Amino acid sequence: MKRIKNQRKDFHHKLSHDLAEKYDAVCVEDLNLKGIAGGLHFGKRIQDNGYGQFLSMLGYKLEERGKYLIKVDRYFASSKICSVCGNRKKELALSERTYICECGNWMDRDVNAAVNILKEGKKVYKKCA
Repeated sequence: MKRIKNQRKDFHHKLSHDLAEKYDAVCVEDLNLKGIAGGLHFGKRIQDNGYGQFLSMLGYKLEERGKYLIKVDRYFASSKICSVCGNRKKELALSERTYICECGNWMDRDVNAAVNILKEGKKVYKKCA
């Protein structure tokens, strides 16, 4: 178990170092991991991935270089907004893995959300940079 923990920590250090070297800002969703773990019955699996530890490493490495870790508000509806036209769906079930919009946009739900998080992060970055 300790070996796996060390491997994960090493991977997080290397990945956070690479991201901090390549980018002036990194945009992430400010997730409530405890809420996700309890609410969606993922339990300890969601906490075992070390996402919080990774964000901490990424944050201080970016800060050391004068760069930014931008956390987009967890209540921003990144999954429900079309990344092409901006249309917002009222309902989107977790089981819907493809985002389909009236404008013709058809993409993976997580990719759509990532594009929206990046766009929102860029707005925040313009204010703080």
